[in-house]
Amino acid sequence: MLRLLNLELQKLLLNRTSKVLIIISFILPFFIIFLSSLKINVFGFFTLELGELGVFNFPIIWHLTTFFASQFKFFFAIVVVSMIGNEYSNKTLKQNLIDGLSKKEFILSKFYTIIFISLISTILIGFISLCIGLYYSSYNEFSIIIQQTNFLLAYFIKLVGFFSLCLFLGMLVKRSAFALAFLFVLFIVEWIFYGLIAWQSDSNIAEKIQNFFPLKSMYKLIDQPFQRTAMMKFPEKANLVYDYAVHWYEIAIVLGWTALFIFLSYRLLKQRDL
Repeated sequence: MLRLLNLELQKLLLNRTSKVLIIISFILPFFIIFLSSLKINVFGFFTLELGELGVFNFPIIWHLTTFFASQFKFFFAIVVVSMIGNEYSNKTLKQNLIDGLSKKEFILSKFYTIIFISLISTILIGFISLCIGLYYSSYNEFSIIIQQTNFLLAYFIKLVGFFSLCLFLGMLVKRSAFALAFLFVLFIVEWIFYGLIAWQSDSNIAEKIQNFFPLKSMYKLIDQPFQRTAMMKFPEKANLVYDYAVHWYEIAIVLGWTALFIFLSYRLLKQRDL
């Protein structure tokens, strides 16, 4: 495993574009989360400090930071599809196979890299969330601090699932730009199916079915925290109550899609004449 991971990381770090994208992918979410924890003077009219609003209290901070950090996964998506696009354009895929790397090992090297990138991102998000929380949170009991850290697990699985989808699309179309375009097309297709199902039945049934779709199931791992934040400030708003928890079946759905995307990527490579 380490040999395959090391081989792939060398390719990425030797590519200037991939290196820049990786650095941006790691830095940007933390920079924005860090800025949101500062006092910001809004044109001299008032000072905005989100920390004073309680949004960085434990345990809600785990929900908030993982949700916003996951919005920047598109930069990593470019890196993942570029891994495949560069293999075809630079003909390194064929050379790797000639040098003795099996097709299974080739796919595994990509998957191990996806896991590694997702794990590093999760650790960094966890670290910065812990630091901001310890500084701002009104609660410092250990039992409260570790509550809902399962959002970190959901964040990790969400990244692995999304990047596995990008890997499959990269293998399918062989070009980075087309693979990214397919992501947008898939998003549109999922909503078209949702609309058709809602038209034939009702929106509740359509939403339950939509939650099994690839992109939607990944999004559902970490639901948006805005209603939860509003409910925290206005507890009398009972109509804002919703289920924001991370559920085992949501994790199972994404893991199922992840396994399918990796398997299909391998099947594509195995059946292709290189």
